[in-house]
Amino acid sequence: MSGLIKGRTGEWEVVIGLEVHAQVISRAKLFSGAATDFGAEPNTQVSFVDAAFPGMLPVINRFCVEQAVKTGLGLDAEIHLSSVFDRKNYFYADLPAGYQISQFSRPVVGKGKIVLDLSDGTTREIGITRVHLEQDAGKSLHDQHPTKTYVDLNRAGVALMEIVSEPDLRTAKEAGAYLRKLRAILRYLGTCDANMEEGNLRCDCNVSVRKPGGKLGTRCEIKNVNSVRFVMQAIEHEARRQIEVIEDGGAVKQETRLFDSGKGVTRSMRTKEESHDYRYFPDPDLLPLTFDADWVEGLKTSLPELPDVKKARFMRDYKLSAYDAGLLVAERENAEYFEAVAKGRDPKLASNWVTVELFGALNKLGKGIADSPIDPKNLGELIDLIADSTLSGRLAKDVFAEMITSGKRARVIVDEKGLRQVTDTGAIEAAIDMVLAKEPAKVAEYRAGKEKLLAFFVGQVMKATQGKANPALVNELLKKKLAG
Repeated sequence: MSGLIKGRTGEWEVVIGLEVHAQVISRAKLFSGAATDFGAEPNTQVSFVDAAFPGMLPVINRFCVEQAVKTGLGLDAEIHLSSVFDRKNYFYADLPAGYQISQFSRPVVGKGKIVLDLSDGTTREIGITRVHLEQDAGKSLHDQHPTKTYVDLNRAGVALMEIVSEPDLRTAKEAGAYLRKLRAILRYLGTCDANMEEGNLRCDCNVSVRKPGGKLGTRCEIKNVNSVRFVMQAIEHEARRQIEVIEDGGAVKQETRLFDSGKGVTRSMRTKEESHDYRYFPDPDLLPLTFDADWVEGLKTSLPELPDVKKARFMRDYKLSAYDAGLLVAERENAEYFEAVAKGRDPKLASNWVTVELFGALNKLGKGIADSPIDPKNLGELIDLIADSTLSGRLAKDVFAEMITSGKRARVIVDEKGLRQVTDTGAIEAAIDMVLAKEPAKVAEYRAGKEKLLAFFVGQVMKATQGKANPALVNELLKKKLAG
């Protein structure tokens, strides 16, 4: 997929790297026992460690470390058996200690990769530079008082994984595909909810432009973008902004920018800090982390089947297309739902009902698979009714619509509404005779060679039987009658 953008002076290549801050699923914070529940009253989940009271010492949360290692393994990354926590020094009102405990030169996870499934059917491998653990800062609230800023420290100390990509992305679409794939992997692993609306997945976008094959341009970082759609919009705007600056004779300044989602533009925030500005040094209160290789191997064997492996299995075992398999494995719950429906049934038919009918209905309702009014057993029952000719495809869609609105089981609806498909040849022949008797002119046209009229006759017979006649039998019997 080409990343070239046309400017006044020719084509430009966009170079993109993403830094994703993923909140670790854990009931306690990274260095304290304070809770991490979303939506709690301000400053009700703050320990003395989080508030940086004098003399308070951090104690590492083993489970958070385990979650980071699992994430590294899920990204096919190198796990460092020894890593170090550093102090990153800067001032914010919502950072009580005046520094953030993070990792710099020796992170817990090293180089890895993510394979993107692109819309044109191709794949592309994007490098992961590292994954490191760090504590989150608090939150400044500027809209609670006309002249004052309030500080909520509930988030202070919550464990984050910063997942840093190589600058391998070339288009906003690729960036979107990267975030969706990363989100799927994190959810499969159970290491991050990856819900951008709740702020537990935030993205910083590093964007620069250059002439194709030229040296890297000056990059700008767009901070804290909180949806995949906004990430793509921010990258597209920023790339074009930089091209215009250069083509107008200016130079791109290395800086941190914010994305205004209302206007679809990026705005300057501050000059970009370099690593030396933060005066990183090893945290004197924390010993280096050391792992046993067997412990890491044990975590590796406990990992679930991840999206890429599951997709390959769906294509191999269920004979699904790459597109259908990709749709089904994008979320772990969707894949599990499909497998429950497909068990002992035609997998292609099951896939069609899940990806087209069910996903379409849920999308209209604004619901996810977990809130589906139709459980896998009930959808499987509907497919069984199609397979045994109780229902035609058309009748099945009517039953499905009723299942969505009422939550009733398929067989109950069929019995209540008398929707069983008519397979009695005598009844179908009677309906055909009635239709042909009403349309002698069209019968003559058909027998004179206008065979496209068969569809018309099929439609009339289906109408006469209220859509209950078996379509295959209707076609077969009609051809015989018309041939006579």
